[in-house]
Amino acid sequence: MSRSSKYVAAAIKVAAFAAVLAPTALYALTPDLSPEQKGRPRAEKVPEAIAAIAKDFKFANDGALTVATTPFELPLDAYATDTKTAIGNEPDIAQLIADSLGLKLELVPVAWPDWPLGLASGKFDAVISNVTVTEARKEKFDFSTYRHDVLGFYVKADNKTIEAISEPKDVAGLKVIVSSGTNQEQILLNWAKKNKEAGLQPTEIQYYDDSAVRHLAIESGRADADLEPNATEAFYAVQNGKTRLVGVVSGGWPLTAEIAVATKKGSGLADAITLALNAQIKNGNYAKVLERWGLTAEHIDQSRTNPPGLPKS
Repeated sequence: MSRSSKYVAAAIKVAAFAAVLAPTALYALTPDLSPEQKGRPRAEKVPEAIAAIAKDFKFANDGALTVATTPFELPLDAYATDTKTAIGNEPDIAQLIADSLGLKLELVPVAWPDWPLGLASGKFDAVISNVTVTEARKEKFDFSTYRHDVLGFYVKADNKTIEAISEPKDVAGLKVIVSSGTNQEQILLNWAKKNKEAGLQPTEIQYYDDSAVRHLAIESGRADADLEPNATEAFYAVQNGKTRLVGVVSGGWPLTAEIAVATKKGSGLADAITLALNAQIKNGNYAKVLERWGLTAEHIDQSRTNPPGLPKS
């Protein structure tokens, strides 16, 4: 497939996402915030996945799958009402994989910048934290995909001037928030560059470390729009009614991107996790997890080990 054909395919796929990623449709649910998580789907052992674990693989903790997560926002990952138990889509996916491999699940909360070193050093066996597959990351880690990477542009709910953002020219002259060191930052910087080359108004890019401050900036009018993972912002929009979706783009714009479980390169665990995920996709447990957190629109039909990732910049 040519590069231009990939762009067209990506545009078609993102258009399909846009048709179903309305927050009110995504989150017509009341999330379970309890530490018990009695509604969390569980799985039976998957013999072929267990058999695929490298014979010399040494788990961080005997009898357990130790998974690093970054609790920050639902529906992906946050703390339950006890302020210490991780809940959300990521912990649920981790539970399905651990069950499939016949292991107890141990979740380790880590700060986002710390997961690469912790995984490389064997502190944990896998990372499930909205990690996008990139060619640069594939040099150090293996990946097993489990969700499409979709980003959303959000504005103040009663904003009457911004109806849609879908291409670079739509952010010309706007004040847009983005998180530093992310795929979405690279996309926004790319769009701003294209606008400058086209002689359009510059985009003022704003950075905030705290999500509450980000939301306040939008709601107070200090910023016009916020570009973040659609899952978390859609959840916030419905729970609070103060922001609304005006556009989605693939996390790999102009290419599509996938979110994946990360494991140490060559450790011998990735293929087992991919088999586990595909077993859960086939038996319906995977769909139940995504539906539980309003992420059905971001589902994949098949998990892949180390698919093509976003190219190096």
